[in-house]
Amino acid sequence: MMERLPGLLAKLARRLPTDRLTDYDAALRAAEGPEDQALDQFAAANPAAGLTHHLDAIRQAWREEAPGLPGTAIALALTTAMAPEASETERSIQLVVSGPVSPAIPVRLTGGVTVDVIRSARESLLIASFAAFGVIELVSELRLAVGRGVRVDLVLEESTAAARAFTTLQNGVRIWHRVNASAPGVLHAKLIAADRHTALLGSANLTDHALGMNIELGVILSDPLTVGRIVDHFRWLTSPEAGVLRLVWTT
Repeated sequence: MMERLPGLLAKLARRLPTDRLTDYDAALRAAEGPEDQALDQFAAANPAAGLTHHLDAIRQAWREEAPGLPGTAIALALTTAMAPEASETERSIQLVVSGPVSPAIPVRLTGGVTVDVIRSARESLLIASFAAFGVIELVSELRLAVGRGVRVDLVLEESTAAARAFTTLQNGVRIWHRVNASAPGVLHAKLIAADRHTALLGSANLTDHALGMNIELGVILSDPLTVGRIVDHFRWLTSPEAGVLRLVWTT
């Protein structure tokens, strides 16, 4: 009978983002065998979609096919299985969700990713949202970003009064609205772009429910060429010659 363990490890290596693979590698290396309680603790501490499901399957195959192998050997097999032929595009796109998670595909959670992207900025942050409400943690992160010299542009829909969520911010922040708020259509884009290297695109508005409880879906882009084009598009939207967005607040 064909062994399942190598196939499970290869499948995991193809589907998980690099940071998740690093977490798995560390957990497996710390385990003496498939019954090690350290693996139970790892699964409990990492409830993101896919982790427990994949780990359970690997542990079951491990105990059935190679129970004498230590965790270091399984970790080595996982590292070997990491597909070197995987394209840079595949590695530069990761899925993000809010709300319920499933074992169908490994993802990261929107609230945590939002903070990570903001913290990764060193020069500029470009943020667009249809609505904004609450998000105290996000506002605090933006304040810290401004403090380290990051220029922040908030492109917001005026009809939802989204700008009110950011009234406590000072210095280094600019807020943009559509030139004609009464014209048909709305600003519906949701974007957080750090410098020109990372962008979060998705369905989630900047609200506590959207970042944590709603059923939302998005992607993280880590391809500087693609992110740069997105940033350039929004810079054009804010330019006087475009006549699309107007500056309504600068500090």
